Amino acid sequence: MIGLYYPGSSVLHRLPAGVKLAAMLVGIIVLVAVVRSPIGVGVAGVIAALGFVVARIPVSVVIAQLRPLLWMVAIIAVFQILITGPARAVVVCGVLVLSVALAALVTLTTTVTAMLDTSQRALGPLRRFGVDPERVGLLLALTIRCVPLLSGIVREVAEARKARGLQWSITALATPVIVRALRTADALGEALVARGADD
Repeated sequence: MIGLYYPGSSVLHRLPAGVKLAAMLVGIIVLVAVVRSPIGVGVAGVIAALGFVVARIPVSVVIAQLRPLLWMVAIIAVFQILITGPARAVVVCGVLVLSVALAALVTLTTTVTAMLDTSQRALGPLRRFGVDPERVGLLLALTIRCVPLLSGIVREVAEARKARGLQWSITALATPVIVRALRTADALGEALVARGADD
């Protein structure tokens, strides 16, 4: 979900990144503090869905953003049903899914560059305390870039492992992933050093 941007010209796309990030934070706080019943989850869900409609984000894209949550939500739901009951399970899982949906809405309507620029401006006042906003921005950019990169490595190794008939071997997955990740990190470090990032 990190670093994905769905191009568009909607009102949400045109809003400043700082406004959207602040609205997301407030929205998640309100969800956690106010939603206490399945009806509340339903109302919040309708509001979140309207956000995606306004942004003209296709349903398939929204589903792709939320699909990775399915297993985790299922496990939490079972635990909550056993411990507290179905109603509480709906609330807990609903708030979790809606929080991720709000974050996805911001990510889909905001370019990575805009997010990084906003982060650097927000960290500007901390410069007097020794914080370097540019370095923090670089760190965030590298993190955003490396998440899908690492996911791609895992996917490629998993496909190669399956082709060799070793789909149940943890070693056949973990070892190549670690080796390739370390090689990628070395290459990235050398590139940064060559550009003077270690000054």
